[in-house]
Amino acid sequence: MTHDTDHTDNTDRNLQLFQRAQKIIPGGVNSPVRAFRAVGGTPRFVARAQGAYFWDANGKKYIDYIGSWGPMILGHGHPTVQEAVRKAALDGFSFGAPTEREIELAEEILRHVPSMDMVRLVSSGTEAGMSAIRLARGATGRNKLIKFEGCYHGHADALLVKAGSGLATFGNPTSAGVPPEVVQHTLVLEYNNIEQLEQAFALHGKDLACLIIEPIAGNMNFVRATVPFMQRCRELCTQHGALFIFDEVMTGFRVALGGAQSIYASSIPGFAPDMTVMGKVIGGGMPLAAFGGKRAIMEHLAPLGPVYQAGTLSGNPVATACGLATLRAISQPGFFEALSARTRLLMHGLKNAANQAGIPFCVDSEGGMFGFFLLDTLPQNYAQVMRTDAQRFNTLFHGLLDRGVYVAPALYEAGFVSAAHTDDDIAATIEAATDVFQKL
Repeated sequence: MTHDTDHTDNTDRNLQLFQRAQKIIPGGVNSPVRAFRAVGGTPRFVARAQGAYFWDANGKKYIDYIGSWGPMILGHGHPTVQEAVRKAALDGFSFGAPTEREIELAEEILRHVPSMDMVRLVSSGTEAGMSAIRLARGATGRNKLIKFEGCYHGHADALLVKAGSGLATFGNPTSAGVPPEVVQHTLVLEYNNIEQLEQAFALHGKDLACLIIEPIAGNMNFVRATVPFMQRCRELCTQHGALFIFDEVMTGFRVALGGAQSIYASSIPGFAPDMTVMGKVIGGGMPLAAFGGKRAIMEHLAPLGPVYQAGTLSGNPVATACGLATLRAISQPGFFEALSARTRLLMHGLKNAANQAGIPFCVDSEGGMFGFFLLDTLPQNYAQVMRTDAQRFNTLFHGLLDRGVYVAPALYEAGFVSAAHTDDDIAATIEAATDVFQKL
């Protein structure tokens, strides 16, 4: 690979911009992981992006494996999507009134996700997750909920919580500004732990409004729920009258055309969640998310029912144009087969490169989403993920970055391949990793 010339502090535009930003934006960034606090160094300020690449403020080119944290499944600047957005923008940015395109996008989502009868469009994954839980509480008349350690469902107060001291106690806030009484109804369990799950339902089943889960957790890198664990979640929710919420903000239309739930449905007869939360890919890179479910549940929402939810920019006409063009493009025959093969090729190459260097390394992927760990075996929960050698990961991250490969700047984040990544991009990435692994 060719390498860009290093910049001194006097000419490093990334550093200049970061120093400038820190004076007026907390931490210099508008979302924490962008700050490189976990890995050290200076964040890359993106000047432009195209296809599988972006260029930073210094003009250096990177192969991009975060893709805006998942939405850019077609790559940056896909011509069909760009044209759809251009046309929509010419008609107007926002109306605060219904548009036909909102209906078209909703129909496109429901066409591929049969567990949902109705869907409500919103502007962010946090908003969708928060609203889904409020709806579950309103529909069931219950307050308590189960989530799992290592799963992220946005930064709503009730979800910024770590495990309590035992199954009889509820969670403790993980953020300042969240009063303990706000999370008193949130029970945090260990991912993939069936015994603990059964105990929690035995203790609290009659009071549980919902269980919310990432079927493939993308915020402890890439950890998938086992089929037996997922099946037991479904059985216990049904048995106790709790709603089963699938958080597919990250996995929806990213791991398969029908989302992660379609993968579990192929192994569990009749499997379906009661509600689904989506984001990222359905907006194609624009601020757009959604939550949906069975008609009987969704009709509890205002204006039909007593559960209130609203948003000035919900169903934004430019965002819906972007999302609709994206979904139509990825629904073409063979799209996910090709994307999955490309992702597996990357994972196979990275694993081989690490093994040849004697580095503990394991990988997993589904569709265009992947994860790797500096461990001998794939972790099954957050505690096991925490055993990863963080310092060695930081060295790997910066080694790849220096060689023009941009992976997530944190040990606990999944990665993403797009349809724009080529065989040459994969080969260049593996070549860079091989070089770095030899120096670890």
